Amino acid sequence: MKISRVEAWSVSMRLKQPYTIAYETVEKTTNVFLRIEADKGFIGYGCAAPDEVITGESPQSVLDAMNNVVREAITGSDPLRPAMLLERLAPLLTSQSSALAAVDMALHDILGKASGLPLWRLLGGFRDRIKTSYTIGILPDVETVEAAKRSVGLGFKCLKLKGGIDVESDISRVLKVREAVGKDIELRFDANQGFSVDQALMFFEKTRSAHLELIEQPTPKGQPDMLGRVTGSVQIPIMADESLMTLRDAFRLARRDLVDMVNVKLMKVGGIDIALQVNSVARSAGLEVMVGCMDEAALSIAAGLHFALARPNVAYADLDGHFDLLDDPTDGAVILRNGTLFPTDKPGLGFDFP
Repeated sequence: MKISRVEAWSVSMRLKQPYTIAYETVEKTTNVFLRIEADKGFIGYGCAAPDEVITGESPQSVLDAMNNVVREAITGSDPLRPAMLLERLAPLLTSQSSALAAVDMALHDILGKASGLPLWRLLGGFRDRIKTSYTIGILPDVETVEAAKRSVGLGFKCLKLKGGIDVESDISRVLKVREAVGKDIELRFDANQGFSVDQALMFFEKTRSAHLELIEQPTPKGQPDMLGRVTGSVQIPIMADESLMTLRDAFRLARRDLVDMVNVKLMKVGGIDIALQVNSVARSAGLEVMVGCMDEAALSIAAGLHFALARPNVAYADLDGHFDLLDDPTDGAVILRNGTLFPTDKPGLGFDFP
């Protein structure tokens, strides 16, 4: 089998409701979709969600990478050898992790379709569904509580609250949400690098009664010792997000025992193949893994879901980046029921463009 065609195009999508995190407010997003066509009728699809702040990419830089690097590098090659092709591409896309992730997805999609199996089964098949959290951006107390109640009413059993701008406000919102939703709803908190060590410790002390499940990336990513000090000082799991961009980052975090958990996002690490390697590093160090996402279309969410379903150590999911996207051309690539995500169970990633 040989790759005969590589095509990429961008799609801009507005959000139903803009959201705010510690360092930005998001109203719309642009994803880049990839189509890799091979002979014998097999077509694989991928999706990149570039982010100037996180991945250092723009939609145009991803399109340029697809048209000027990827197409030339893989056309004529065997798509059923993804490890070889991704190893070839990695040094050519060193600063384009979401572009590499899109290629990785498309190749795995072809692999699944050629085998006639959903990708999660092909990669290990540990579970067939996973609960996802629903993220609530930084809002005033009343609006946060309203959003939390609305989400619980839709069937979500786990909520993630964003913060990191004002620690006192964050504490207030967490306590009020816990009071509003009751003790049976799981609550997570993400500071998006917004706290100092002292602020993180104060936040932990004053939210003890809320019984948070975890705190994500409380301190700046460029200060690993700060993250380690928080981890070593509190009795609640601390998760690295922005601090984990590469396989090497996972090794460093694990070796120095700086965190309890890691958030693996395909857009950050470069796709499913590297995500599986990061997961192995985490498991060897006794760190649990959450699969996360950015503002990604459902096709990209599907790739994260298949990764999560394949391995036992991926115990948590925050795969909600597609919920509020308007005009997502891949809507339906995953199935949501009462806060739980299911794959479509079609071969590969489970989705084909018309």
